Amino acid sequence: MSQFQDAGVVVTGAGGGIGAALARRFAAEGARVVVNDLDARRIKPIADETGATAVAGDASAIVEEAREALGGRIDVYCANAGLASPGDAFADEAVWAAAWDVNVMAHVRAARALLPDWLERGSGRFVSTVSAAGLLTMVGAAPYSVTKHGALAFAEWLSLTYRHRGVKVHAICPQGVRTDMLTAAGSAGELVLAPTAIEPEDVADALFDGMSADRFLILPHPEVAGYYQARAGSPDRWLAGMNHLQQKWEEAGR
Repeated sequence: MSQFQDAGVVVTGAGGGIGAALARRFAAEGARVVVNDLDARRIKPIADETGATAVAGDASAIVEEAREALGGRIDVYCANAGLASPGDAFADEAVWAAAWDVNVMAHVRAARALLPDWLERGSGRFVSTVSAAGLLTMVGAAPYSVTKHGALAFAEWLSLTYRHRGVKVHAICPQGVRTDMLTAAGSAGELVLAPTAIEPEDVADALFDGMSADRFLILPHPEVAGYYQARAGSPDRWLAGMNHLQQKWEEAGR
C-alpha cells in the first residue's frame, strides 16, 4: 500500500503542467486530493478526472478551505503555483511585486497556516516547486530568478528549523518543463530550457523518488547538480559562462 493512501494532499497551480501531473500522481497513489487554481474553470477537468476536490482562489489563502474539504487534515501541501515574470532589473515595480507575492509569500502564508497543526501532531510534508532558476539563475528573467531564489531559501529554512519536529520539506528544481510557463519564457526559454525540456510527469516521478529517499533537493534534470557544484566551486567562471549565454541571446535578437 502506498504511503500516501488516504493522505490529504493539496496541490496549488493544478490547472495544468506540473500541478496537474502532481495531482494525478497523488490521486493514483490513493490520496485524497484538493486541486487549486485562481480560475475554477482550469481545475474542473483535473478534478473530474482524478476525483479531486476543486478549491479555486488565491493559493496563499486557501489552506483552511482545503483542510475542511479534506476532513480537517492536510498531510502534504504542494506549493506549486508560480509566476513566470520575464523581464530585467528595470521591469515594472508591479511585476516585481506580483512575482514576490506568488513565488515567495504564498509559500510563507501557507506554511504559517499549516505549521501549528503539523507541529502539534509531529508530521507534515511541504513540497515547494522552485525551479533550477532558484539554484542557478535564468537569463532574461530577473523577477523570476530572484524570487525563486527566495522560494528555495524559505524551503531550506523550513527544513532546517522543523525537520526534527516531523516536518519534511522538498524543493523541486527542474530546468525546462513542457508547460505554459516554458512558452511564457519566450526566446530565452527557447535558447536555454527547450533543448532539454522534460514532461510534467517526469517531474512528478522525480518528486516521488525523492520523497521515498527523503531528499530535500529534487532535481528532475540530474545535470543541475553539476551546474550547482560548478557555481559554488568557481562563481566567476560560472558567471562568465552565463554571461556568454546572455550575449548569445542578445545576438539572436532576443
